Amino acid sequence: MAKISDGIYFIQGQDEFIPDSHVYVIGEPSSDDLSIVDVGLTGKGNYKIQSILEMGIKLTSIKRIIMTHTHLDHIGCLSEVKKHIPQAELWVHTLEAAPLEQGDERAVYGMKEFQSMCQMQYGIKPGAFALKVEKKLEGGENLDIGGMVWEVIHIPGHSMGGIALYNRAGKILIPGDVIYADYAIGRFDLFGADANELKKSLMRLARLEVDILLPGHNQIVRELPSDYIKKTAEMWGPHLQ
Repeated sequence: MAKISDGIYFIQGQDEFIPDSHVYVIGEPSSDDLSIVDVGLTGKGNYKIQSILEMGIKLTSIKRIIMTHTHLDHIGCLSEVKKHIPQAELWVHTLEAAPLEQGDERAVYGMKEFQSMCQMQYGIKPGAFALKVEKKLEGGENLDIGGMVWEVIHIPGHSMGGIALYNRAGKILIPGDVIYADYAIGRFDLFGADANELKKSLMRLARLEVDILLPGHNQIVRELPSDYIKKTAEMWGPHLQ
């Protein structure tokens, strides 16, 4: 686990057969009001928890888990993490919170073939992601948490309930899987994805001032060029019709 800046910590995903998402811990440690953003792939819970402990962060300080979206590589080890921090609330955009609470796992696996493969690979039982969501996000909220303010931006396209978290003071963006380094974007052929919505989401993010990009996978980027997101959107535009 590495410190990105004051109040932002990074746990790199451990990719294997399936990619494992990065995890970010946000909030001033002295606030006793920290948040985890995404948790990662099935089987990675102990690694993520150990990484937090090695930074000297108290697990009792973690009050919530905020999901950028609910694909398996981001939410797969939620039950493992929750064993260590049972007090942490689950915060998800309403469009993906509703399927979770109804036991509809299409927003987790994305496609039936992938669901069968993952259930076999990891021994996941049907219904494993029928979850209670304590707070349903809409987009447009300003979260005053952990001594920091994070804006919630609804960015559908890669998934129907994808969100970004944006810290305007630090010009820091956590966009989930909508945009990465190297002019890459998230796939748009899964359940709930929409190419045209993804294009709109990229253009929405392009209007932000971003110095630090903290994506769900790939490398993090400091000193992001001011036109990076706009150029990425324009590059992929012909494919997002």
